[in-house]
Amino acid sequence: MIVVLLGGAVAGVGLLLLVTVLAGPPVPSGAAALARLDADRRRARRTSALEAEEGRTGERLRVRRVGAVLRAALEARGVRLGRVGADLAVTGTSVETHLATSALAAVLGLVLPLVMGAAAALTGASFGAVPVLASLVLAVGGLVLPTVVVHGQAVEQRRAFRHVVGAFLDLVAMSLAGGRGVPEALQTASAVSDAPAMVRIRRALEDARLQGTTPWHALGRLGADVGVEELVDLGAALALVAEDGAKVKESLSARAESLRRKEIAELEGAAQERSQSMVVAQLLLAAGFLLFLLYPALARIAL
Repeated sequence: MIVVLLGGAVAGVGLLLLVTVLAGPPVPSGAAALARLDADRRRARRTSALEAEEGRTGERLRVRRVGAVLRAALEARGVRLGRVGADLAVTGTSVETHLATSALAAVLGLVLPLVMGAAAALTGASFGAVPVLASLVLAVGGLVLPTVVVHGQAVEQRRAFRHVVGAFLDLVAMSLAGGRGVPEALQTASAVSDAPAMVRIRRALEDARLQGTTPWHALGRLGADVGVEELVDLGAALALVAEDGAKVKESLSARAESLRRKEIAELEGAAQERSQSMVVAQLLLAAGFLLFLLYPALARIAL
């Protein structure tokens, strides 16, 4: 039975791939083709930067090629990652690596219980439909688990990013108070630290200078890519200053103070949650101790 189900699954996957190849991707419009070309160029720059930093091996490059095929297939059908893309951007993980990891984990979860069930069937043991159900559950889990892990890492990375943005605002405000202009103040403030978030801000400003775009536009785009709203608001505020000539030093100082208050409130909330969890653990421990003390007497009365 297991062999029949496995053969049917393989035949179904092959039929699906055949239909997908014969159907082919839809023909994009001119605007969609240009947008895809721009996205490919940005992705190529990020990929080359990541490979230069991390020194990827040939095996990891092969994994990325598999992910590139999957991403092209998804984009050809209009599938967008949305929030997952922002989580991957803030953690520094490429979309291709994430897609390849998810696909390999799903395939492994799908095949492993079936192989174990087939091996057990050869020895005479029978588990019924358990291997099939286990394969489906493990396949879904393998597909979802990398996304859950990346989301948890992204939450921590965004918290650290917001902390760096608050310090960056203070540094820019001090540079402006010293008589520098907005672009010079941004460059000077970004060169103070080598924290990962500050390095990304500095690279975004350098790319903007080389490409001939405004630094506030680069900051806003970086904030949108990594999902940090405070950086998007900073880019919008600096753009407003450049257009209207409004005073920016006081605004940046107020934003930095607001970020610090928000961070302190989040830390206090997390501390209160941990305190509540400790109280619950203590209550459970006390209840278990009381049950341990009362059980002999209750057992003797019941007997």
